[in-house]
Amino acid sequence: MCGASYKYPAKLGMAVAAVCAISGASPALAETEPANAEITVVRPLSFVIDDNLDFGSLIPGTLAGTVVMAPTGTRTANNGIVLVGGGQSTATFSGQGNFNQRVDISLGANSILITGPGAPMRVRTFVIGSTPTAVLTTAPLRFRIAAANGIFTFPIGATLEVGANQAPGKYTGNWSITLNYF
Repeated sequence: MCGASYKYPAKLGMAVAAVCAISGASPALAETEPANAEITVVRPLSFVIDDNLDFGSLIPGTLAGTVVMAPTGTRTANNGIVLVGGGQSTATFSGQGNFNQRVDISLGANSILITGPGAPMRVRTFVIGSTPTAVLTTAPLRFRIAAANGIFTFPIGATLEVGANQAPGKYTGNWSITLNYF
């Protein structure tokens, strides 16, 4: 499985250059911008992260509360926490194995702390979602690869504990996931 990310699409630059060349106009000012081209090559029996778990933006309440990011991408809050804007996303992983292969999932911890300018916040209750290419079965968490080509994706959501009057700013932390192919 491959993914590509382009910050400045090359095709757009060529189209603009072609229009300028056809019109015969010479630019009064010219500027060159560097562009990046990226790709992640995934070997069989491995996986990569496509999107990080992001709870988006919020306004804290006067009481402590929680924000739940479901594996479906739905975000809910309680105790006066106001969800603002978009930008939230589940953690999404993809990889390749073999059709009908069993894959066991284990998380490095049941909860983590994310840190920023204020008191740390706990992220807990990680929930792994089922998809057509990775249909979950019972505990321990596992799925069978359902796609004939062996490519699979699955999302993970979690619950964020927000303190009363949590200080504004960016909070980050790390967590791990392990897949075992059988």
